[in-house]
Amino acid sequence: METVSGSKPLDGMRWQKEDVTKTDNGNGMLTQEDFFALLTKELSHQDPTKPVENNEMISQMTAFSTTDGVATLNEQFTSFAASMSSSQALQASSLVGRSVLVDDNVFGMAEGEAVKGKMITDKAASNVNIYVENTAGELIQTVPVGSVASGEFTFNWDGKMTNGEPAPQGAYRFRIAGLVEGEASELQAMTYRKVDSVTLAGAGGNILLNLNGGSSMALADVVEVSEG
Repeated sequence: METVSGSKPLDGMRWQKEDVTKTDNGNGMLTQEDFFALLTKELSHQDPTKPVENNEMISQMTAFSTTDGVATLNEQFTSFAASMSSSQALQASSLVGRSVLVDDNVFGMAEGEAVKGKMITDKAASNVNIYVENTAGELIQTVPVGSVASGEFTFNWDGKMTNGEPAPQGAYRFRIAGLVEGEASELQAMTYRKVDSVTLAGAGGNILLNLNGGSSMALADVVEVSEG
């Protein structure tokens, strides 16, 4: 029985994609041209005593059409993903020089630099104080707030220590405490950080924002954007 180069002996209309080991496009994929060439060859060498049935031919053509459609869909999704990445990169680049809200109470700062933060509480609180501490846990400054209702409140630290001198460059953290329903409680603290630069291909392919103080965060983790 005659065979097609790179395929198994023909038997009616039965064939499999993996039987074709070489295609015109050289990438190992079965193209439309390959399919119809193989189909024509099979028809011309079918067994006259066992003619091909219409439903068998339709079944194989449908199978190829489905496979080809999935491949086309994958290409379209790849193109869409590349377009989205470009859009995100453009969006991220516009953040350089601006400040983003980070769900973290730790921040880095230059000497005497003012820092903006946000306090969040689900319930009203009294005797609220914002404590600025260095990484060793030493108290640098205390900012009295007083009583607050439930919600979100922004605040500023002027970057000065209790003695009025500018705090040295380094890493610090905000710790907010007060009385909630008569009990001592810690309140959530977030910080605004200035974006120094953007890394377009960071870990895992994510777009990373490089913040002042040396840390980085993913663009997807940005909570809020404000002016610099």
